[in-house]
Formats: sequence, C-alpha cells, structure tokens
Amino acid sequence: MNAPTEPAPATLAEALGYYTQMVLIRRFEERAAQLRALGLVPGFLHPYIGQEAVAVGVCSALEAQDVLTSTHRGHGHMLARGADPSRMYAELFARVDGCNKAKGGSLHMIDKTLGFLGANGIVGGGIPLAAGAALQLKRQKSSAVAVSFFGDGATNEGSFHETLNLASLWRLPVLFVCENNLYGEFTRQDRHQTITDIADRASSYAMKGVVVDGNDVFAMREAALQATEQARHGGGPTLIEAKTYRHKGHFEGDMARYRPKDEVEAWMRRDPIILITEEITQKLGGSASDIEEAKAKVETQLDDAIAWAKERPHPLPEDALDDVFANSYEGAALL
Repeated sequence: MNAPTEPAPATLAEALGYYTQMVLIRRFEERAAQLRALGLVPGFLHPYIGQEAVAVGVCSALEAQDVLTSTHRGHGHMLARGADPSRMYAELFARVDGCNKAKGGSLHMIDKTLGFLGANGIVGGGIPLAAGAALQLKRQKSSAVAVSFFGDGATNEGSFHETLNLASLWRLPVLFVCENNLYGEFTRQDRHQTITDIADRASSYAMKGVVVDGNDVFAMREAALQATEQARHGGGPTLIEAKTYRHKGHFEGDMARYRPKDEVEAWMRRDPIILITEEITQKLGGSASDIEEAKAKVETQLDDAIAWAKERPHPLPEDALDDVFANSYEGAALL
C-alpha cells in the first residue's frame, strides 16, 4: 500500500472553483431532501453530504473523454462531472425533461454526453461496467480512462474482486475509487471486514493501492492525477481508498442512531467544506466575501434549477414504452 505524494498547491481561483462545486453538491442534496419532504421527489434519496471532496477532487483530474460509473449515492459524482442541476431535479421530480426522461430517478441517472455511464442501485454493480468501458478504451487505443466510484461495502462483493483481478491482468486504464465512509448501510466497517485499510486488498492483484484523506479535495485530486497518469500510459489500474464520512444516514429518513456520538462529532469537525474554506482564507489569500459570493451563486443557480424543474410536465403513460426496445441494429430487423 502506498500513499500519494504531497498535493501541489492550488491557486486561489482553482480552490474557489472546487469550493463552489462542493457547495453546489451539498446544497443540491440538502434542498433535494427538503423537496422530498414536500412530496416532490418520489422514492428514496441517498445523500452524498460529507463526501463532496472525493467527487470534486477526482473529477477535477479527469479529461473530457474519460468515463465514470457511480453508485446509489451518485448525485455528487454527476454534479462534479458537470451535470445540469435543472435536469437532475427534473429527473428527481419524475418530469419528462429530466436527464433520463423520468425513467432513471435518483438511483439510475445517466448522462452519456459527460461520459457518466450511470449511477447504480446494485452494490458494486458499477465496478465491472467501468472495467468493460476501460477494455473498450484500450482496444480503441484511446488515452481515456474509466473511473468507478463505490463504497466500502462493495469491496466484499464478488464483482469487486473479480473485476480487480481482470483489470490488473489486462492492465486496463481504470481507477477504482472506494469511498470508505466507515459504514456499509448500517454496519460499521470493523463489523464486516478484518482489515482497516481497504487499499491493502490491491496487493492481492499486484495493483497499486493508496489511502487518501477523502475530506481533502487537494489530496484527492493529486491521487487521481497520479493514477490517471499511470493508466493513460499503460501502467494499469489503481485502487484509491478515500477515508471519508457521510453526515447523514444511509438514506434520507435514516436517523443513523447506530453511530457513536463522539465519532460523528469528530468527523463533523473535519467537514470537507470547512477544510477547504480554511485553506482558501488562511493559506491562499481568499476573503470571507469570496466565500459568500460563491455560496450566493450556488443558491441562485439552484433556485433557478428548481423553478424550471417544477414547471416541466410529467410523462404520459404511453411514454413508458419509449426507449425500451431497439427496432433494428446494423440494418437488420430484430423482429
């Protein structure tokens, strides 16, 4: 197991950009929870609150041609990749102008224009999909890489072990990013694993494994840059373990009483947004007005996004039959 080198210092403009993205994710999720309580969002929500530095740090290291797979907690990844919050809210509201025409919902959003190959309601389900995408990229002799985000619980799944084995064997250009928030649903990591560092599992597949402070956006970016550089030049995959913590329960409505109070308080003091705010104001020369301006920009963006999404129509019953069957492929009729 290795640790990434020290992150290169960011400029004030770069740091404010990361801060704005992190606040956008935080406030998108907080407002989605409020809108669900008002009855606008059917189904479950799995908030990404507390893990924003992972998504922003990794996605800031990617290029336009790179592709990603996500999890049931995927809104943050999609927003960090540059998705339109208006269309994401419309999808949550089950409106026809949602990013997946109301057929994906919270758990299965996709945006192929961003290389975002989908959130996934199956634990560990996105891991082999990312490896498949990486295999195709390698066959095409592309310089692009694939990234798979998943949680600590997914690393007990067969899909994780089988995929890492093949990815290492075939030296696929893929990053496996484990967001270790210490809990697989309601079970603490030390109750379902005997190891402390999930990155240790990389050694079983002759793969580089690194442990990173998942609440430090700059450390996450540096680890992702190193891993993508290796992958783009034929060096194969990397397993990045981001040590982080979700502030909310497993899903919206879960009171998370299974977590010790002192543990929660300790992690709340290391809120990634607090950490980047301190970096901006204490080390990079940023001011309180810079922070407030960024926050106000996010609120205006989300106000507009929600207002637009609320006005979109619901799909018609017959729309359920669209985008289900392919009528032909390569000119040959299927029926």
